[in-house]
Amino acid sequence: MKGETVGAVNRELNEQVIGCALEVHRTLGPGLLESAYEQCLAYELSLAGIEFRRQHAVPVTYKNIRLECGYRVDFLVEEELILELKSVERLTGLHRAQVLSYLRSSGLRSGLLLNFNASRLRDGLVRVVL
Repeated sequence: MKGETVGAVNRELNEQVIGCALEVHRTLGPGLLESAYEQCLAYELSLAGIEFRRQHAVPVTYKNIRLECGYRVDFLVEEELILELKSVERLTGLHRAQVLSYLRSSGLRSGLLLNFNASRLRDGLVRVVL
């Protein structure tokens, strides 16, 4: 039962975050730098009362040694969801692999990869789950 509740909460959080991202994309459209979308998404998440950290450091564990390598996720939302923003012509397998690496390193299970340069944000949205 607890797993179902956690899953439902995570789905709801995903949908809220996607709604915020859609609002940013509707307002700005494609073609801007990632940093502009990041700042506007932070504003929308704040308006929605969603807790987050921007540019959150994620250490790498290598052979039981914790290394601070300078990896940063664009957003850590509610301590359970990683957001990686892009503004590129198209997403590739490397972008998805980046989110998977962040999930493994952080111990989290769910991430969203958002390409704001897509003509429709839904076409630039990838859910990544471990």
